Amino acid sequence: MQIHIGRLIRDELRRQGHTNEWLAGQIHVTPRTVQRIFNKPSLDTQLLFNISKALHTNLFTHYTTKLPTTTDIVT
Repeated sequence: MQIHIGRLIRDELRRQGHTNEWLAGQIHVTPRTVQRIFNKPSLDTQLLFNISKALHTNLFTHYTTKLPTTTDIVT
């Protein structure tokens, strides 16, 4: 299953009742940049970290829960 982190961020932002403008102010970008983030299937880790902090949500878990455990990795 493909992760589209931009959509997940948008959904979490809406769930919390925040606006694009609010998030833009928290991560020091324009509201238009926030809108562009929503369209991105992947993001730079520093940006994802900053958004996670702003939303008080660990957005990285969307990725780590999809990783195989060490016993699942075949070498």
